[in-house]
Order: sequence, then structure tokens, then C-alpha cells
Amino acid sequence: QVRLVESGGGLVQPGGSLRLSCAISGRPLSNYAMGWFRQAPGKGREFVSGISWAGVVTKYTDSVKGRFTISRDNAKNTVYLQMSSLGPEDTAVYYCAANSQRAVVTITTNPYEYWGQGTQVTVSS
Repeated sequence: QVRLVESGGGLVQPGGSLRLSCAISGRPLSNYAMGWFRQAPGKGREFVSGISWAGVVTKYTDSVKGRFTISRDNAKNTVYLQMSSLGPEDTAVYYCAANSQRAVVTITTNPYEYWGQGTQVTVSS
């Protein structure tokens, strides 16, 4: 049974930073490409960033390029999303997801087989 648990969300002022973590259990993180998605109130779930199993391939949605950095530590079975220069538009529930097609990073939700429960990020003064 694969389980993903996100942490690190919270309330941050505009311009601030947060680091999200996603810990996997049940299977090695190295079995998966990983993605971060987010869902704002009243909106669909959107791709934020993804990383292949060895970290060779990374992708970002345009709105976070230069502000967010995805990384992974397979030895710790954890993937991270470092977020900086946060703005109110980044407010959402952030989810991590695992895809066993580990060499590719896909930006749609369908290929991801496992999902975490989400962590709330609120950017507000």
C-alpha cells in the first residue's frame, strides 16, 4: 500500500517562502516520477511541477518558473517543493502524486496512481 503524506503548508505573507514535503511509504520513492498539483477554491486541479525518478527531468508550469524548485531525496523517500516570492494567486491546496512511469514527467492528473491528502497554502497579509 503506497501512501503519500504532504506537510509544510501554512499561512505566509506575500513575498514569503514555504517548503512543502511529501513523504512516501509502502514503496521506494525511486519507483516513481513525482508531481505537485494544486487546487484553488472553485477551480480544477492544476499541475505545478514534476520530477522524474532520478531528478534528471523537471517541469514547471509557467506561472511558477523561477519561483518554485522541485527536488527529491530518494534515500529519504521524500520529494520537496521550495516555493518563494509567493503571491495570493498561489493560495491553494497542494497535492503530491506518484506515477510509476518513472522516467517521464506528465502534466495531467490521469497517469498519477497515488495521491496525498493535500496541504493548504494560504498567501495573505
